[in-house]
Amino acid sequence: MLFDSHAHLDDGRFDANRDQILEEARANGVELILNPGADLATSIKAVALAKKYEMIYAAVGVHPHDVKDMGEETINRLRELTQEPKVIAIGEIGLDYYYDHSPREQQRYWFERQIHLAKELKLPMIIHDRDAHQEVYDMLKANNAGEYGCVMHCYSGSLELAKQYIKEGIYISLAGPLTFKNAKKTYEVAKEIPLEWLLIETDSPYLAPVPHRGKQNQPAYVKLVAEAIAAAKDTSYESVANKTKENAIALFMTNK
Repeated sequence: MLFDSHAHLDDGRFDANRDQILEEARANGVELILNPGADLATSIKAVALAKKYEMIYAAVGVHPHDVKDMGEETINRLRELTQEPKVIAIGEIGLDYYYDHSPREQQRYWFERQIHLAKELKLPMIIHDRDAHQEVYDMLKANNAGEYGCVMHCYSGSLELAKQYIKEGIYISLAGPLTFKNAKKTYEVAKEIPLEWLLIETDSPYLAPVPHRGKQNQPAYVKLVAEAIAAAKDTSYESVANKTKENAIALFMTNK
């Protein structure tokens, strides 16, 4: 019933109990999980997990924090990884102007380079955007990012910007912060953006939803995100769970 469209199960914090975490996910109705890479090493791990576990799929890409270490050989290696049948997206990629772990010029260059890689391969993209809302939107629009599919991971922007994204054919993914008391903008997005354009995720092990906030997140908790969207829209949990799964399958598995 549920598709957790973004969970970093390759993270070392899951090494001791990954099988148990997946069993808990299944017990809570999670059928599919997409594990994106954050650099080349974690992309390789994501692919290995996808090979090992039937319910896990992988995306490969380099997060803006780590693009300072990229070169064209990284692009070539990512391209090779996409030949694996269970690699279904490029991501997570984007801009992060909050931490600035990589110089902004390099972030912009490698973001666009990975956009071009995704389009070359006709794969959808998973986008990270923190404190760079307008630049990310402008770059995605300029490159017609919705052509082969695109999703704004753990969306934190305004309702107005979200409406612009869906006009470009780009999905909005909501995560644990929707359940936080101060999440007024995200609540408005959950309430107003049509369910046809929404995905759900945990971003495990980060951003655990209430009542687990501050603890290690896990895919089982994606159920709480679906419940929060259902409450915001005054609709059934089942409709949110089923439609967001359908959306994720349409986005990630149509071209593969």
